[in-house]
Amino acid sequence: MVKLSVLATLGALAAVVCALPVENAEEAAKTVRIMPFGASIVGAPGCWRALLWQDLQKAGVTNTDFVGSNKAPDCGFSYDGENEGHAGALADEYVKNGNLTTWLKQNPPDVIIMHLGTNDIVQKRSTASIITAYTALVGQMRTSKSSMKIIVSKLIPISPSVFGDFATQGVIALNKAMDDWAKANTKSESPITLVDNWTGFDASADTIEGEHPNASGNRKMADKFLQPTISAIRSVSTLQERDDC
Repeated sequence: MVKLSVLATLGALAAVVCALPVENAEEAAKTVRIMPFGASIVGAPGCWRALLWQDLQKAGVTNTDFVGSNKAPDCGFSYDGENEGHAGALADEYVKNGNLTTWLKQNPPDVIIMHLGTNDIVQKRSTASIITAYTALVGQMRTSKSSMKIIVSKLIPISPSVFGDFATQGVIALNKAMDDWAKANTKSESPITLVDNWTGFDASADTIEGEHPNASGNRKMADKFLQPTISAIRSVSTLQERDDC
């Protein structure tokens, strides 16, 4: 009975400690690792990531570490810019070659932000094949971390003058298919949050050459990603606190 009483007392004390308010939330918050993942719209230079990082700092969300094998390209100011956005990359080739699995082992993240599929469409991959690749990539993410928080972007539009009308229609079809795909593949412990970077984005006004975002396009993408990223970071931090307790 004495031993049981001691254990109960220790458990009660632990619960009190975990419930105590933290005077300095930033000092208490554990670092959340974030991997931006995709092709050149993510990585070259992908300055929406720089703006997103800057916006997180302004919002007081500083417990982040952006990870990846790519370093930060120049976006006009210093920022945490590691990423896995590789020019010319295709979703199905990432699956075939196991690239993401390797990167997840090298720099395991808690959160992934993905914009991927434009090159697949340009190479005339079908919507169904791209969706199949997405599902395989999500499986790799969850193998790396079962509670991975996954933020997936609908593709930004590309101008028909660059690749032709087939590419524009391909983006539209894929974006539409993402709705049902995200709902079917989300999990409570590893949610898929779909971000609509299509709506409000103008391929003529918001890109450099009809495909890659310019300053206004980067601003729009950063704005769309901000709140979902904050929510994912807070969700990871909450799980970390529970694990500690």
